[in-house]
Amino acid sequence: MEFLIITGVSGAGKTSALHVMEDLGYYCVDNIPSSLLATLYELCSKSRDELMKRVAVVVDVRGHDNYKQMISHIEDFKKAHSGVKILYIGAKSDQILVRYKETRRKHPLADRLKDGSVAEAVEFEKALIMPIRRISDYSIDTTYMSNKQLRERITAMFMGNALQGITLTFMSFGFKYGIPLEADVIIDVRCLPNPFYIPELKHKTGLDTEVRDYVLNSENTQEFLRRTFSFFDFSVPLYQKEGKSELVVGVGCTGGKHRSVTLVRELDAHFQKLGYRCVLQHRDINKD
Repeated sequence: MEFLIITGVSGAGKTSALHVMEDLGYYCVDNIPSSLLATLYELCSKSRDELMKRVAVVVDVRGHDNYKQMISHIEDFKKAHSGVKILYIGAKSDQILVRYKETRRKHPLADRLKDGSVAEAVEFEKALIMPIRRISDYSIDTTYMSNKQLRERITAMFMGNALQGITLTFMSFGFKYGIPLEADVIIDVRCLPNPFYIPELKHKTGLDTEVRDYVLNSENTQEFLRRTFSFFDFSVPLYQKEGKSELVVGVGCTGGKHRSVTLVRELDAHFQKLGYRCVLQHRDINKD
């Protein structure tokens, strides 16, 4: 049985993630008390209904007064059941504040703090949830993500069997927009030939054949790829042996449109040929 706990900070997109899981055929429950996790798991595991064999639930600070107990429940529950995975959804504090201002919603912890400010509540919640983030199997930073990108990322991660082994997520990004916080490994490809300075390529992306050919026709790029493949060919099985469910590799160039897009496509193709489950995401390709 697949049992996914979605957690993280308020305003980061947990509910949106749960909606995607529901569309993928998971039985979903929002805002379940951590004390009921074991009961729900038992009911679902005993059910003859196949729809109850893929479960996704949101567990967070809402409805909990004893946060240490909530964290303890989740930790103990995960240890007791091999099919349980945790997806952590986070975002930078300044972006969460913007989202709360736009929606004019109240932070669930605001009334429990002295001054009741959203800023204080956001930081307080991040500190509370940190122990769960450390044991999460998957992590998504939605700071720079659109709802469409979040849906694509989650769909690619869980469309198949989430228990089939390590998922390799290759994400292109632009350093000028910030490093993806969920990345386990960051590769800087700003040392490679830059199509931005070629007038006819400037407004194209690494999805275009002309840009791809320009980047890959360099001997330096080919050597860079050989060494990168060698590193991951060696290290990915080690991550898998240690029980890691997802390895997020961020590949960055200046703007996230040309070199990084080209390189993650090569990484994705290489590891798909080796039989790995891969997720490809271009975080900043549509930014100005």
